[in-house]
Amino acid sequence: MSTASDDPRRGGGKRRRRGGDDGGREMPMVPDVQFSSYYGRPVVKPAPWSHEIAAYLFLGGLAGGSGLLAAGAQLTGRKVLRRNSRLAALVAIVLSAAALISDLGRPERFVNMLRTIKLTSPMSLGSWILSGFGAGMSVAAAAEVDRLTGHRLPLGPLRGVLQAAEGPAGLEAAVFAAPLAVYTAVLLGDTATPTWHDAHRDLPFVFAGSASLASGGLAMLTTPVREAGPARRLAVLGVFGDVIATRAMVHRMDPIAAEPLHRGRPGAMLRWSERLAIAGGVGTLVGGRHRGVAALSGLALLGASALTRFGVFDAGIASAKDPRYTIEPQKRRLAARQAAGITGDSITTAD
Repeated sequence: MSTASDDPRRGGGKRRRRGGDDGGREMPMVPDVQFSSYYGRPVVKPAPWSHEIAAYLFLGGLAGGSGLLAAGAQLTGRKVLRRNSRLAALVAIVLSAAALISDLGRPERFVNMLRTIKLTSPMSLGSWILSGFGAGMSVAAAAEVDRLTGHRLPLGPLRGVLQAAEGPAGLEAAVFAAPLAVYTAVLLGDTATPTWHDAHRDLPFVFAGSASLASGGLAMLTTPVREAGPARRLAVLGVFGDVIATRAMVHRMDPIAAEPLHRGRPGAMLRWSERLAIAGGVGTLVGGRHRGVAALSGLALLGASALTRFGVFDAGIASAKDPRYTIEPQKRRLAARQAAGITGDSITTAD
């Protein structure tokens, strides 16, 4: 007759001991296994977004920053800066919407997002922000185009209406400009993508700096230096905001979740973004009143802004594809809660 001590399923007489110097204490049969995921497959589903969405992130920031510059120029009487910023904002918002609709596949999907307002959905709010900004900026930019063509647009009696609505429309667009520049950071941080989610506290500040780089840089490139003072100041603030916020974000993130921001193509893009931002900022401070230097600095700042947005986008996609970036931060958080004595919640118990 067999006994419980002979049953290998109960770990009886068949169990081997390791480290016999340890007396009667049983040692584990095998070392601890580092869990990754089933067959190394992703734990979270990567966002089904192409680089059209990365372009959407960049162009939305450019449009939002240009809208703010246009409103400031409108209030301070800088007509050339106002015109250039309005036109830049309109082109950027049209291209941004086109990139979003292209990724969605069918235009009606964008229209469907406007059927309701869901305050807990960054995508729903973002659709309304995009539409509100686009409506106001379209009116303001149409007035600029009418002036550029010598009032040759076939507007008839509507010209007076357009001229009366121009000022309020420009200020209405400015109300949506700042949210437009940063809401996409909230959208990314609201996903389960490891790197984006771990960066959610600081990513809006990174995107605010990036939008300032893009809009200030483009205005420096297109506007005579005598009127581009606000653009230069916005660009310099954007350099400090982008570089400091990005470094603070990486410092506050879990080291594993932050790895994709340093490695491969995303890491290269973000390193070059910082270099171009610093170079453009120095050029703006030292030679921003010289047309050639201002144009080169503006190009560097535009490039820095684009690389920031594309780098963050690619880093998030990479983090979702590797289960390590999901599992290891989870283990760190679990260990931290257990070390703090938190043991009775759903995170620290198996039930």
